[in-house]
Amino acid sequence: MKKILILTASFGDGHNAAARNLRDAIELISEDAKVEVLDLFESTYGTLNSLMKQAYQGLVRYAPTVWSGVFSVFDNPTLFRSQTSSLGKLRDSLAVLLHDTEPDVVVSCYPVYSHIIRDIFRDHAEQPFRFITVVTDSISVCSAWYRAPSDLFIVANAPTSEVLTEAGVPKHQVKALGFPVSPVFAREQPLPLAAPERGQRRKVLYVINTGKAKAGKSIDRLLKLPDLDLTITVGRDATLKAKLSERLREHGDRVRVYGWTNQMPRLLMSHHLVIAKAGGAMVQEAIAARCPIIINQVIPGQEEGNAQLVRKLGVGAVAEKGKEVRDLVEEVFAHRSRKWQDWRDNLEKVSQPDAAIRIAELVLEEAGRVNHRPAPTKLFEINPSQRSVTASGQAGGSRMLLCDFHIHTNYSDGRLTLPEVIDFYGRRGFDCICITDHIADPRRLVGKFSELLNFTIAPSQLDEYFDMLEQERRRAWRKYEMIVMTGLEFNKEGLTRKTSGHLLGIGLTAPISPALGLVEIVAQIHGQGGLAVAAHPHVMKSAWGKNTLFLWENQEVFAPILDAWEIANRNNIFTPVGLKRFAFLANSDFHKPKHIYSWKTLLHCEKDVEAIKDCIRRNEHVSLTLYRDGLSGEALRTVPRSPETAIPELMTLKSVWPTARTGCKTHGWEWDRGLMGL
Repeated sequence: MKKILILTASFGDGHNAAARNLRDAIELISEDAKVEVLDLFESTYGTLNSLMKQAYQGLVRYAPTVWSGVFSVFDNPTLFRSQTSSLGKLRDSLAVLLHDTEPDVVVSCYPVYSHIIRDIFRDHAEQPFRFITVVTDSISVCSAWYRAPSDLFIVANAPTSEVLTEAGVPKHQVKALGFPVSPVFAREQPLPLAAPERGQRRKVLYVINTGKAKAGKSIDRLLKLPDLDLTITVGRDATLKAKLSERLREHGDRVRVYGWTNQMPRLLMSHHLVIAKAGGAMVQEAIAARCPIIINQVIPGQEEGNAQLVRKLGVGAVAEKGKEVRDLVEEVFAHRSRKWQDWRDNLEKVSQPDAAIRIAELVLEEAGRVNHRPAPTKLFEINPSQRSVTASGQAGGSRMLLCDFHIHTNYSDGRLTLPEVIDFYGRRGFDCICITDHIADPRRLVGKFSELLNFTIAPSQLDEYFDMLEQERRRAWRKYEMIVMTGLEFNKEGLTRKTSGHLLGIGLTAPISPALGLVEIVAQIHGQGGLAVAAHPHVMKSAWGKNTLFLWENQEVFAPILDAWEIANRNNIFTPVGLKRFAFLANSDFHKPKHIYSWKTLLHCEKDVEAIKDCIRRNEHVSLTLYRDGLSGEALRTVPRSPETAIPELMTLKSVWPTARTGCKTHGWEWDRGLMGL
């Protein structure tokens, strides 16, 4: 098994994008590799790192001149050395990590790591792994990238390769393989867009992440151009999305406004032109998609090289002032789109949509040059166990499974991205989880408001949501042997708590309209073979939030058709659910990392999707536990069955919920034998 460690940092989108895309490419082409992406700044410095990220974002947005001075510090060997010498805690963290994990290849997507690694191995005769640096800048490359040694330097293009070789890096160590954009660019290659003729619609993508105050005026100017359709993305800025949606309502189908989306590759490949700032990842993705670009903002420092690259390759233009953007767009499509065609022809020559795959192949080749060591690792072997796996790819035999069926990502109001959630739960040894992002009834005022604020999934994102979950489902099983199910939390918000209800759809295979009535939604969930579960159906006392009691107030309708009710949600326990003898589950209602320390479901059944759903429907061998660090399905499976000595977490029920014993006996269980009914 080849072990690959990818190091990144959250100071700019390009570093994280390169790291994630390279990981995805390695896992796509190899079943003989374990890959881990880590931001050691975040794990080492915690709150301080968050403050540093906020300071960085503030500088590049509101004080670019000041940031230019900071950038010069990184480019100055003497000043940079004095800064890295203060990173002793980071050095210690990395040294321990390398010792414990013994990776075959370390890939750095941030320039500081190469200097730290040089210091760690300064007194060693030989570095025990291959070290590769992926340079995310173009042309105006900060010298910090190459002042420390690396076995190989991966750069995005020939002009950047020349910068490194002229600076003294041996030519054989520099590989111009492209920027590691998402493998989606290589997998999904639609027919190239033809140059729009007079009277044909011109599709323009406008990516807003800075310069928001002037975005409205720029959009108004663009919409004065005839035959132009505009797609706008605003990221996680819910306020801006709401303002633009209202402001542009009169333009109807000419304008679409998106919040955060994973579909940037598809958007770029389906538009004639993109307008965006000169971010490294953005420029490289536009080149990979063969989408001409007009740059409307350049942050001094690393982005100057990206703007220079666009001009040098002849694949777009740079607007010196915001007012020039409209004129440039008009010029691009003038004279039967002659300039657009020239840019598109140049993009065909330089585009490398398969760059991540090519870099992944090189990383795997380098890993093959390292002698493998038999010692297990803490990082990559989270759950070392002797597992029997069936031909269908599921682990066979009944066992104790640690599960969480109520989890939110930043597709709705969660803090983590979908891949981050998968890794968060996978590293903790969970056996089965379900992602259940909010979707609101668009007919209700609160539902419309929630969608505008990005608290819920927009209907236009449902296909993307299901596609991304399918990709992550395969990755979760391959990497962690963790089952991931697709779900939704259907929000029916009323003016009072008794007219508001939330319903979980677990194990879905296709989107369901949130505009349907709850009874019809339950029928559609069952039609897909899924589970319909009442979310936080009773009064919540330990967490802020609106109570949603509609399902509980209408038990005569819903009790016969629901598969289960949440008996515990995060830190709340709903005793009446147990007293009613309803089938039950316990879930985190996870929105951010600290919510992991909450109630979870334990099942005793085969590790198989259908077996799990059947176990919940029958509600046999189902119990709940408070999650604590170290608790995992594997830990539960390898201890004696005495709950008094082996699973103290289960016994916390006895002290915090006296009525739990009564609730368990209603299902024919004996408390003194533990909560599993074994």
